[in-house]
Amino acid sequence: NNSPFAGKEGSKLTTREISARLEREKETNVGLHVEAIEGTDSYRVSGRGELHLSVLIESMRREGFELQVSRPQVIFQEIDGSVCEPIEHVIVDVPEEFGGAVINMLNRRKGEMQNMNTENGQTRLEFLVPTRGLLGFRGDFIIETKGEGILSHSFLKFEKQKGEMPGRNRGSLISMINGETMAFSLWNLQERGRLFIGPQTPVYEGMIIGERSKPEDLMVNPTKNKKLTNVRASGTDEAMTLTPVQPMTLEQALEYIADDELVEVTPKNIR
Repeated sequence: NNSPFAGKEGSKLTTREISARLEREKETNVGLHVEAIEGTDSYRVSGRGELHLSVLIESMRREGFELQVSRPQVIFQEIDGSVCEPIEHVIVDVPEEFGGAVINMLNRRKGEMQNMNTENGQTRLEFLVPTRGLLGFRGDFIIETKGEGILSHSFLKFEKQKGEMPGRNRGSLISMINGETMAFSLWNLQERGRLFIGPQTPVYEGMIIGERSKPEDLMVNPTKNKKLTNVRASGTDEAMTLTPVQPMTLEQALEYIADDELVEVTPKNIR
């Protein structure tokens, strides 16, 4: 972990200790593969899916380790001279009104519908979707279905690579400064997107503090406070109402980040 907060929230920070911990994990976790990346203090850890890796990271976090984790990547295989990728069987249960939106989302992610059935206002969809297409999908799915959808998926087979996969279509709100967030700044910034943090939160330059409603990233100053004066005019003080922030879980953070972003995992925080 090379962030400005490194070492302040954990005790086990050396590369040697992380290496030893991963080697111990391999002894009992047979589905795990660990490979040191030459010339760096990093490791490539391969497992059986996002959940498999998330459980390991969460265990290490609770043991006092601090880590920076990149976006999960799907492992391709060469079969009969062709590059192939894993395909998953996806089952979605949603209220009928959200069926069309979910179909469009899965179509954009190279999904192929296998079956659709609507009964008593509930729609069940069955798709075959590349595993790549499901990375980061759960968060969008929850938003589109207002939390009323049920999503399950499992590995089915390998097929030829499906081509380019569309990435996240929203940018990040990124702090341009070190400091502590102020309610006044966050109140102004929440109009630009969805915030991940609340007031009085320590931040540093380059830290992602929210998701922008537009595709491009935006550098912002979340530490700016309202200027105080000795003059008060009637009607000029607006009530600052902040939208409640739901802290990201480790799984949500790993799903959210782009290829050039990292999740900082410490015993006390996930950034």
